[in-house]
Amino acid sequence: MWRETLILTKRSLLVTLRNPFSFIPNLIISVFFLLVYTSGLSGISSLPQFGGVDYFNFILPVSIVSGAVGGAGGAGQALVKDIESGYFARLLLTPVSRTAIVLGPMLAGMLQLFVQTLLIFGMGFLLGLSIPAGISGFFLTIILALGFGLAFAGYSVGVALKTRNAQAAQAGTLLFFPLIFLSTTFVPKELIEAEWLKVAATLNPTTYIMEGMRASCYARRLIGVFIHRVSSSLPF
Repeated sequence: MWRETLILTKRSLLVTLRNPFSFIPNLIISVFFLLVYTSGLSGISSLPQFGGVDYFNFILPVSIVSGAVGGAGGAGQALVKDIESGYFARLLLTPVSRTAIVLGPMLAGMLQLFVQTLLIFGMGFLLGLSIPAGISGFFLTIILALGFGLAFAGYSVGVALKTRNAQAAQAGTLLFFPLIFLSTTFVPKELIEAEWLKVAATLNPTTYIMEGMRASCYARRLIGVFIHRVSSSLPF
């Protein structure tokens, strides 16, 4: 099954590379979040609720998460194209594992997000980004991004298999954009005045992804506690 999954993942990546305009707009949108909001809102990081954190570090997870929504969502679009072209039906007639057929586009979407996240970090470093938590914070942020991207790719593939319609699969990805803004996107929860928005941010799973990335970027002590808890829970 794993060999078949790798073959189908490679095939999905090649299809993406042959059509670069399928991922370039998503990368541009992610960079837009990083540059525009840093330029326009960086002054509020002087408030005590930020604890002296650079606003560039604070807004960076928003750029990564928006990239995950757009990039990993392409897995569903790719699967719909295979369904409409008849390639998916031909795959089902072969002895290929059904799990591999689904995992291939998902892993391709996750790898696309991995490259995109590295490019965002690279641009950030060029603009003066520093990670007080060090290399461990960098890698933990990458792991959180890949986990979220893989989960969202699974959601996108599920919508594609259920609807078998390109428009429906695309509309399914739009669900997550409101979730990005119903979160601690621009300010900490303490600075949100509307009570309904605080409740929405508390229930919103995207909040915890972004907060985890922010903690990875600038909270060295939190990373140490996290690693200690994981290591102490291991049976060896």
